[in-house]
Amino acid sequence: MKTSRRTILKILGVSGLAPPMGLQAVDIKNNMARRIIPSTGELLPVIGLGTSRVFDTDLNERSLNPRKEIVKALLDHGGSLIDTSPMYGKAEEVTGKIAQDLKVNDRLFLATKVWIEGKEAGEIQMKESSKKLNKAVIDLMQIHNLLDWQTHIKTLYDWKEQGKINYIGISHFRSNAFSQIEKIITKEHIDFAQFNYSLQEREAEKRLLPLCKERGVATLINRPFMRGKLFKAVARKKLPNWAYEYNINTWSQFFLKFILANPGVTTIIPATSDPSHMVDNLNGGIGLIPEMGLQKRMVEVVED
Repeated sequence: MKTSRRTILKILGVSGLAPPMGLQAVDIKNNMARRIIPSTGELLPVIGLGTSRVFDTDLNERSLNPRKEIVKALLDHGGSLIDTSPMYGKAEEVTGKIAQDLKVNDRLFLATKVWIEGKEAGEIQMKESSKKLNKAVIDLMQIHNLLDWQTHIKTLYDWKEQGKINYIGISHFRSNAFSQIEKIITKEHIDFAQFNYSLQEREAEKRLLPLCKERGVATLINRPFMRGKLFKAVARKKLPNWAYEYNINTWSQFFLKFILANPGVTTIIPATSDPSHMVDNLNGGIGLIPEMGLQKRMVEVVED
């Protein structure tokens, strides 16, 4: 099954308008798909990079070199988003150092978080993050795990108005926080919500993803592989033949395309410290994306 040039142009819009949320901007040169950030219309590549655990390392050459290859791969395959946090040890500093060494800071969409209680402490932490990332204007600032969100959301509104950040977001990694995330999305004016969603963690399908789509909130998806648990579930299985129609050649690409089949998903942020795994993940954002109706079949492949 191939997408015709006419269909592609219809999706992209010959007038130059961004596609509606949920429609991937399929590139006729087979580059990575992109989806819009609803609050601005900016297009964002569907596969990014998470840094939790994997970028918390020393700043010596031996540790930095493989991570530089990961960032190079991200950019070479059409990606741009790197997600980090003060909670991740040295990850912000490592990310900033790599961006500076490679001279690619202006090509990256850098997302970090505030993770502390109190207005003044939050402002100090965010300024430190900006310095560590070597980024005067942070692309996306998120309230990590919703910690003291009522305080920080006011600061983020001010910072966005002042041009210190481009986007405001909230984040969590457990489904028991979904009800609170939903309340914030309904009450506040945020640009992004980050949460967990995967083939075997599908709670977000019920309410959160549809709500984000309805309210025009972009989504970052963490834990796409459930920290490796999904690979154990398919250790003795083979990919179905029909998977190759969607440019799915590995299980990681299978899991990522399952997520991308949901139109409420904007960008997935798998974490890795292995450049070859990064390339594998990035290829999950290339080629046809399954329809939502195929998700059930994908679940059956894994769980049978």
